[in-house]
Amino acid sequence: MKRWSSAALPIFIMLVLAALTFWLRYATDISESRGDGSRRHDPDYIVSDATVRRIDQGGALQYTLYADEIRHYPDDDTVDLVKPRLVYLNPTKPTVSISALQGHLSAKGERVDLKENVEVRREATANYPPLLVETPELTVLTDVEKAFTESPVVITQGNSWIKGVGMQVDHKLQTYLLESRVTGEIESRSAKKKPTT
Repeated sequence: MKRWSSAALPIFIMLVLAALTFWLRYATDISESRGDGSRRHDPDYIVSDATVRRIDQGGALQYTLYADEIRHYPDDDTVDLVKPRLVYLNPTKPTVSISALQGHLSAKGERVDLKENVEVRREATANYPPLLVETPELTVLTDVEKAFTESPVVITQGNSWIKGVGMQVDHKLQTYLLESRVTGEIESRSAKKKPTT
């Protein structure tokens, strides 16, 4: 009986040490989770008063993006924008600028999600006064020059105004399509103005 108990103690100690070794191996194994911060959603750089220009394959300027601040996130290669303003310049069309308080740019730059006080301003032409679109949020597809929202929209141009819910914008065609609950008041261009006295 004495021999069995004296032999069992070293075996028990070895089993405990083996279990501790096994536990320590998995408790300290960090090969699965890297500690370099690449899995965290923290910016790797911040730029103030930024200007970004996008050039198409033919070398022509597609648009210019201005922002008070841009923050780049390496984990998903996206960019957050503070007070972004997207400007489309075209020699044959009126300049269009789109601004907001906040924005989020996708990894490839083909999509900008704008929110808070979004405004689309189209400059006046020889025949039409400036146009202003106001909405709380807008998604801009920069490469195809289109935009959309499901939020309420108000469009004003001169004394005319129209509002609705949901909008599709085609910058190339210069069209603004409201999707539902549309009401408005359009001033007739042919209406005679009352003489002033």
